[in-house]
This record gives sequence, C-alpha cells and structure tokens, in this order.
Amino acid sequence: MKDGTLDRLQTPVPTQGSPLAKAQLALAATTTTAPVAPVMKTTTTDAKKDEPRIWNTKNLSLRLCADAVSAASAAVLVAPIISIIDRSIMENASGRRTLGASLRSSLLNFVLRPQTVLLSKPFALIFMVYGGTYLTANTLDTATSTVKNKPATHVTSGTAKFASSSAANIGLCIYKDQVFVRLFGPPGGAPRPVTLPSYMLFAARDCLTIFASFNVPPLLGPVMTKYASEEIQKYASGQTLAQFAAPAAVQLVSTPVHLLGLDLYNRDGRIGWRDRWAAVRKNWAVSTAARICRIVPAFGVGGVVNVKVRRGLMDRLV
Repeated sequence: MKDGTLDRLQTPVPTQGSPLAKAQLALAATTTTAPVAPVMKTTTTDAKKDEPRIWNTKNLSLRLCADAVSAASAAVLVAPIISIIDRSIMENASGRRTLGASLRSSLLNFVLRPQTVLLSKPFALIFMVYGGTYLTANTLDTATSTVKNKPATHVTSGTAKFASSSAANIGLCIYKDQVFVRLFGPPGGAPRPVTLPSYMLFAARDCLTIFASFNVPPLLGPVMTKYASEEIQKYASGQTLAQFAAPAAVQLVSTPVHLLGLDLYNRDGRIGWRDRWAAVRKNWAVSTAARICRIVPAFGVGGVVNVKVRRGLMDRLV
C-alpha cells in the first residue's frame, strides 16, 4: 500500500482548543459513570427492634396465685420451729430464761397447745419474713417469664433475683427483730425503741447469711464435688452439700454480730466493749448451735418446698 493511502487512513490528532477536541471532551463528560447511592442494610438488631414484643400473659392471675400459695406453704411449714428458736435466743440473751429452758417450754407448749404457737405474734412475724422472701423470688420469676415470653415454669437466677430477695429478707428481718427484742427483752423493764447501731448490726448479720446462702454455694459446690467421695455423692451432690454447709458455717461469724446487737439493746448505757464482748462470748457457742438449727429449715427445707410446690402448680398452668 502506498504511503499516501496510509496517511489518509490515520486519525488526525486534534489540537488543543480545536472544535474536534471540544467535541471529544463533551462526549467524555456525558459518559462519566454517575456515583452509586449507598445501599442501606437492615441489620438483625434493627429487625428485632421492629418486631412487636410478645408477652406470655396466659393464666397470669392464676400464676400469681400459685406464687403466693407456694410461698405461704413453705413459710407456714418453717415458721413454728424458727419462731421457737428465735424466741429462745432472744430470751437467753436478755436473761429471762436459759436457751434450753426456753426451748423446752416452747416445744412442749407447741405439742400440747399448738394453737397458742400458730396464732401468736412470733409465728406471724416469722411467717411474714419467709413468706415475703419466697413471694418476692416467685413473683420475679413470673414477671420475667411474662416479659420475656418464657414458660410459666421458668426460674431465674442472677443479680436481679439476689438483690430483690435480699432486700425483702433484710427489711422484713430487721422489722421482726425490733419487735422480738421488745417482746422478749430484759424482764421488768418497759420496751424501748431499738437504736440505730442495733439495726445496723442486724442488717450486717442478714447480709452475711444471704451472701453465704446465694453467692458462696455456686463457688463452693464444684470444690466439694471434687473432693467428696462417691459414696457421699450417692446421697447428695457437692452443690447440695454447699447449699446447707455455707449458710450454717457463716453462723460462726454472724452469731456474735447478732448477739452484740441484742446486747446493745438489752444493756443500754455506757458499758465498756470488754464487758459486751464477755457477754457475747458467753452465749456464742450455744447461740451459734441454735442459729445453725434454724438455718436448715429456713434456707433448706423451706426453699425446697417453695420450689416444688410452685413447679407443681405451674405445670398445670402451662
């Protein structure tokens, strides 16, 4: 092919500012890709927020009645023995009667004339304390199962249950104790108001017991399971042993706190701490044994009865 033909086939190069260059620039501008708008992604969390909340309100009124019945069943079972033990500790600390004499008198009275115990103010106070504590835990379980759409038999565990049950138990126990010390205080004297130091000691005592009842067993249970023999574990697991052992063991520490609170009420005035400590030490061993005996029904038997009765009633309402 001749050179002239090649020259005619070649594309002319446009000079800057020429009409051809301006046309090419305009064409490039019109063919530029437009920016793509970002696509909004709907996350799973946003989708869940948009979903309507479903509550389990089936038989709610009957479920609340079941909570009350199970709490009352447990409280009425443990209240007689606990009221007798608490009375004996109070009378022993105030000097009215020895612990043994008070226990014998109250137990004999319960066997021969049970109505005098079941209709007494001490029984009503103990029923109030443990019935209120169990009812608080039960209604929290029902509220949680309602809001979270869980079965009626759902049982919670954690900070909320511990805090609510502790608040109920401590508040009711402090009220019970200030009535008990006035009922069974020193003989011959008019009942006095309970002072703030006694209230603080009673609250510290209950905090120790509740901590040992709810927080220690989950930590101690695996350790006891590890070291307990297979023969022992045939009858009770390490967790069950810890549930009874921890609240009982803490009474070695909480009992002197309790006795000091009683002594501040019974011997109001300027008494040296050495004299108060001597009174606490004198009653420490026998009062500790008595308080250990009251812990078993309070946090063992009563708790088991409450759980089983509630479960049986809730199974019928599912």
